[in-house]
Amino acid sequence: MPESREPDRASTGTARTPSPRSGASPVVQAAATGPEEVLTSLGGNRDGLTAGEAARRLTEHGPNVVSTYRLSALSVLARQLRSPLLALLLAAAAVSFVVGQRTDAVVIGVILAISVGFGFVNEYRAERTGASLHERIQHTAQVVRDGAVQRVNERDVVPGDLLRLGLGSVVAADVRLIEAERLVCDESVLTGESVTVVKQTAPVAPGAALADLTSCCLMGTVVRGGAGLGVVVATGADTEFGRVAAGLSRRRTETEFQTGLRRFSLMLARIAGVLTALIFVVNLFTHKPIIDAVLFSLAIAVGITPQLLPAVVTTTLATGSRRLAARRVLVKRLVCVEDLGNVEVLFTDKTGTLTEGTVRLRTTLNRDGQPDDRLLLLGLVAGDRDPAQRDDQDQGNPLDVALCQAPAAASQPVGDYRRIGVLPFDSDRRRVTVLVDTPHGRQLVVKGAPEEVMTLCTDVPPDGQAMLADQVAAGARVLTVATRPAPDLEHPTPQDERDLSFAGLLIFDDAVKAQARNALAQLARLGVAVKVITGDHPAVAERVCRDLGLTVTGVLTGKELGEIADGDLPATVAATTIFGRVGPDDKARIVHAQRSVGADVAFLGDGVNDAVALHTADVGISVDTATDVAKDAADVLLLEKDLGVLAQGVTEGRRAFANTIKYILMGTSSNFGNMFSAAGASTFLSFLPLLPSQILLNNLIYDLTQVAIPSDRVDPEQLARPAHWSLREIRRFMFIFGPLSSMFDFLTFALLLLLLHAGPPEFRSGWFVESLATQTLVIFVIRTQVSPFWRSRPSRPLLFAALAGVTVAVLLPYSPLAGTLGFTRLPSVFLIVVVVLVAVYLAMVETTKRILFSSSNLLRPAPGPRRPERPHRSAAARMINRFTTHHPRRRSRTVGAAA
Repeated sequence: MPESREPDRASTGTARTPSPRSGASPVVQAAATGPEEVLTSLGGNRDGLTAGEAARRLTEHGPNVVSTYRLSALSVLARQLRSPLLALLLAAAAVSFVVGQRTDAVVIGVILAISVGFGFVNEYRAERTGASLHERIQHTAQVVRDGAVQRVNERDVVPGDLLRLGLGSVVAADVRLIEAERLVCDESVLTGESVTVVKQTAPVAPGAALADLTSCCLMGTVVRGGAGLGVVVATGADTEFGRVAAGLSRRRTETEFQTGLRRFSLMLARIAGVLTALIFVVNLFTHKPIIDAVLFSLAIAVGITPQLLPAVVTTTLATGSRRLAARRVLVKRLVCVEDLGNVEVLFTDKTGTLTEGTVRLRTTLNRDGQPDDRLLLLGLVAGDRDPAQRDDQDQGNPLDVALCQAPAAASQPVGDYRRIGVLPFDSDRRRVTVLVDTPHGRQLVVKGAPEEVMTLCTDVPPDGQAMLADQVAAGARVLTVATRPAPDLEHPTPQDERDLSFAGLLIFDDAVKAQARNALAQLARLGVAVKVITGDHPAVAERVCRDLGLTVTGVLTGKELGEIADGDLPATVAATTIFGRVGPDDKARIVHAQRSVGADVAFLGDGVNDAVALHTADVGISVDTATDVAKDAADVLLLEKDLGVLAQGVTEGRRAFANTIKYILMGTSSNFGNMFSAAGASTFLSFLPLLPSQILLNNLIYDLTQVAIPSDRVDPEQLARPAHWSLREIRRFMFIFGPLSSMFDFLTFALLLLLLHAGPPEFRSGWFVESLATQTLVIFVIRTQVSPFWRSRPSRPLLFAALAGVTVAVLLPYSPLAGTLGFTRLPSVFLIVVVVLVAVYLAMVETTKRILFSSSNLLRPAPGPRRPERPHRSAAARMINRFTTHHPRRRSRTVGAAA
């Protein structure tokens, strides 16, 4: 048990009735009042509220949340408009309108409005997807209503509810304790103190400080040991946590994916700045009108920027999140989709993941090796819950549940064994101890891990260890039961767990999960190494791995782990497959060591002891049935504990990254090439090579075709290993394919000027068609590493969008809008020339692609540079996200910032 701060006995005062005029918060007043008095004042009793009364109070007090996030269409629209280049272009267009160039100004305004509107629609839809995913992540609390224990959504907890608290639960509201059995809470989320606090039911002195409210449990704090029952005195924004949440800044830490996008955007901003200034100066030296030079330069700057990058990224991630949700995988944030794709090592527990998770009692063996129902009786008595209270016996520790569900359990005389006190299970002692009055006198009964309990026994039979070894070798899970008379003992303590008499073994089994073998094989094909971390005996885990075909390269126990220095641990962990009998600190240490050797690590766990490791990993994964603290620490939730759906999550993450990179490579290379061509053409032409409105229209049509990229197929080779951000590779791609595109642009210029003797309208029309055709159709070449490219089929939406974009570009010079847009009809011979140019261009890109991709780590399935350590969000930030409700369409009361 971690170090705890005992209640300050000097601060315990006489109970008093809360005064509504005292100004103190409800929980501070309740802490100084007797528990029964508080219960009565709230109109409650030991049977809890009725369903009807609870519904009435929910209407009166509102949902039990501290923050409500309402998706705002205006905020999404503002993000589309915050580009400084966009603002400058709008200002320049306005000036152009005033000085008489009204047609161009209106065309520019319309094109920008369409571009902004399209980005808004896509990003708003993605935001709604994120909000809907958040709403699917449910947290429940155990309350007593209508005389029975019920599980309800935390948002439905109301003042006056009786709230049951157990190991690993996050306190759902501010409660005044009525019962406490060695209850210990971690209150660092509120007080900042890492030392846990022992709770009790006696009132404290009036006006006690927050850290001294030992008779209360506060919303957002975590139960680290023991159990308790309390009456809810405040919910939502009226809680102490709600007050703290109102003043917290909740800026999220960046993932590697977000960091890469930010750096990429800064790189583009620098390039755009240089090009814009250079083109403006060139146009001034060539004596073009100043307003035209300004508009042209700004249009070039806008053109080089992938304006729909946020929309494409969010749409890609939202598409992945929807696919995952359909497979019962929920991500807390859209960027977690991409995080899953980076996973290279997965640490997982055994029970429920590699095995069915349905533990059953197979047999009992007494000290003579014979079946004995008395061991079942002792096992029932020594549970975390009193077996005499039959409510909710299908919840809790799986081994205790298995005992309650054993066929012979119903006939055991548990009513003859009255529990006096209990020492609940904790990860340090690895056992439960109860003090009971039996027909044969008062006894101490201890149940727990064999290697822990048997060391406390003085009379283990000679064949006891051999009997244990045989069961473990057979893959069974084993608990040891021991007893001793305790006639004078009133309250058990860990020091009383001594001089025990060995009673026997409880033997459990848990069948290997049939689909786990295929899931492990699928993860292996994805290049994800699976390692097992378990509190069970390593021999049991080794047997399970052997049955599933998982190669075991090494086995390490928690004891052995503690003897390894930190500097030597990474190499040892990298060479080990199974870690058995490990505690929570061991798990976090293992994960940290694996990360230090350059691997992206995921950790799958569902217990309170997994919370630190979940938070230490690059990707924390838990399940919907996990303990509260585990779900809060995780980034991803599985609605069913299945490695198969996790493998699909890894695939979706890699697909999202690959499709995002496609857009970035397309946008940077083609846009850079076209803008470089425009800059070069403006140096020797007496007129602008493209009007500003034509540049923006070109960019808009191109971007609209690329919005279909999130739906594109991804080659299996690109899903085989994670890829990583590399600005060096992106720059390399840009400065190779950009000039290649420009070479064909200059060839087009020569044909237009020397062969067709084109004037300004013909030149602009011809280059518009050629540039849009080359930069749009090249997606079919660089979207895949397969050569030739037609062996890899694009998705139908992408194929249709690209062909539609080229068709629009060809038809515009012949349409009624041609004059307004500054176009003119082109001779049919030029269209033939364009087809030839596009075919030769795609052939050259295909050849260059083979050379570039053969030495590039950006899309090739090879390990990339190590990401930096992920900064961890504060406990308070995680808890605010837990007690936040998302309402995309309706407004509710709000405290603090949106999640």
